[in-house]
Amino acid sequence: MCTVTATGDWRARGIVPVGQIGGGFSHESEHDLALMVSDFLENGASSGGDSWCSSDGESGLSDLHHLADKISFYKQSLTQHESELLSLVHSRMQSIKDTDLGHAKSASCNGSCIRFYLAKLLRLSGYDAAVCSSRWQGSGKVPGGDHEYIDVVDYKNTESFERLIVDIDFRSHFEIARGVDSYARILKSLPVVYVGSLARLKQYLQVMVEASKSSLKQNSMPLPPWRSLAYLEAKWYSPHQRRYDPEKQSSNIYSLKHKQCNGHLKRLQSLLQSEIEEERIFKSINSDSNWKVKFERRRHSLLRGL
Repeated sequence: MCTVTATGDWRARGIVPVGQIGGGFSHESEHDLALMVSDFLENGASSGGDSWCSSDGESGLSDLHHLADKISFYKQSLTQHESELLSLVHSRMQSIKDTDLGHAKSASCNGSCIRFYLAKLLRLSGYDAAVCSSRWQGSGKVPGGDHEYIDVVDYKNTESFERLIVDIDFRSHFEIARGVDSYARILKSLPVVYVGSLARLKQYLQVMVEASKSSLKQNSMPLPPWRSLAYLEAKWYSPHQRRYDPEKQSSNIYSLKHKQCNGHLKRLQSLLQSEIEEERIFKSINSDSNWKVKFERRRHSLLRGL
């Protein structure tokens, strides 16, 4: 199905420059990004035309299936440390209540209260967890911005340490307007909450940039600057500041500042519960399949012995 849209306003054309509620942008970077969106629509996207299609082309479908297999492999190849931390993060995320929130400093909290409280729960479980605030300047075709996430540092000795990233709304970084059906399935296959190394994170980013390119290409659109690998990497690879506690706020304005965060928390918990249930079913099916294979091998072995 194709829809023809008018040129001009980027919102009318369905372009979404920033998908996450949790990342947050300063006024300066927001302004820079708005200018870049405008320039992209007037110049970079002009050759793509105004026709948007949501169906999969044959070559694009093949590409996206290949990328989906990579996502599945990355999810199944966690180290023991990553797997243990992931299970703990899932458990602690599900335990957070509305009343636990409300300790971030600004009116536009953007999920900071959830991150600070989750980091606190991880520290109570023995992990060195903190909220990281990264910020980068725009350069070339990459817009500037800022992002907030959690990291967990494991000091193996005085000279070596392992740093694991925890991003509570991982899928939202890759949302695109009018993505083809297979792209939507890839997006849904991503972890709701990312837990893992920077190296593994980069693998996910590379796959999702390729998936975005493939989806947008089928809609005759180039990849926008805010979907580039360089922009995505900047969120987690830029210089950052670690913080253990947020700046306190007055409790009498709690409900005004954190109503949005309560809804954000409920959405994440619902998505997380669905993901956990789907993985449980998937493992059960795999277990049954493995049992049947072993049974058939055993049966054939016995028959050969008769």
